[in-house]
Amino acid sequence: MVMSDRPEVRTASWPIAAVDVATLASNFVGALSRIPFRTPWRGPSHPPRNMAVSATRELVRTLIGYASSLPIDEFRSLERILDQISGQVLPPFVALQGVASETDELGGVPGVWFRPPQNGVSPQDDDGSRPVGTVVYLHGGGYIGTSPRMYSLFMAHLARVTGSAVFAADYRLAPEFPFPAAVDDAISVINHLQQSGIASEELFIAGDSGGGGLLGTVLQGMRRRNLGRPAGALLFSPEVSLTLSEDSVTANAPLDVLPWNIPVNPYLHGVDPDDDRVDILLDDLGGWPPTFLVYGADEMFRDAIRELVRKLDASGVPHVASEVEGMFHVFPFLLPWTRESRDVYDQAGDFVRDILGQRRSLLESSRDQVTPQHA
Repeated sequence: MVMSDRPEVRTASWPIAAVDVATLASNFVGALSRIPFRTPWRGPSHPPRNMAVSATRELVRTLIGYASSLPIDEFRSLERILDQISGQVLPPFVALQGVASETDELGGVPGVWFRPPQNGVSPQDDDGSRPVGTVVYLHGGGYIGTSPRMYSLFMAHLARVTGSAVFAADYRLAPEFPFPAAVDDAISVINHLQQSGIASEELFIAGDSGGGGLLGTVLQGMRRRNLGRPAGALLFSPEVSLTLSEDSVTANAPLDVLPWNIPVNPYLHGVDPDDDRVDILLDDLGGWPPTFLVYGADEMFRDAIRELVRKLDASGVPHVASEVEGMFHVFPFLLPWTRESRDVYDQAGDFVRDILGQRRSLLESSRDQVTPQHA
């Protein structure tokens, strides 16, 4: 499902949608025409790779800037077209990862499962006790756009490297469904999995960009509703502060893929951006699970994420944090072919597998301590 499939969501007529697509194509031509004047061959790597990164930056920035300028009904129509294109283009690449995908609904929330062969693990121990992780993924899009299907390739990478089943939740988006609709949907998915027998020690929550910011609110909501603590959290360029007051928001604007006028009001819908329900930096992080965090040194959210890392450290939360030089917002999703992204995939896989391995060791230790009873 994409937002335009919901009965409450309005879309534009097909002639208007066709004009919007044509205009976007024209904007892409303009973006490509600008690239030679930005000295795209300069950068931290060899010229062809630097030019590919520069082209991606220019095209993504153009897409986000143009899409966010449209009336909401036209925005939803364009989003549906991009979702349909993703549904045609990405499945072969998902299959190349050895990952199977299927739609499902958990707790009334639609989404897509991504499962590696045998959930990515070797045959179970004789007693079937080997833990297998489950990841609930909250996709990015600034709380207003994109869909699980657009994230298919990234989800496939995550499922493969973690050996876990990944459920990409198609949570409700703003402005049609402002805060706290997305939070409620994410918690409904988690509650459904727990009721289905998934132990908290085997459950991970992950998210990027707006989905990463949402993750922090979800952890807070789980704590308040006594739903336990997940085994771990994975954050990719999270939008942790909605005040957008950090220096990097302006200093890194020429380097990032995000538009300079990042929209937050559709999601907040009157909620103060300093409200601790939506600003992770104002929350008590002492109860957070072990956290994996990666972001680009060139992204606009850099300073806010650095503050999050400092707070995790001060709160004593075990964490793995990486600031990657020369990379922009959500680069593991946008630049899957780069060495930096492949390194992130491997690190995320190690993070999840290490936690599951520790649980397996505890289970085996407990099993060894059981004394057989004799008649």
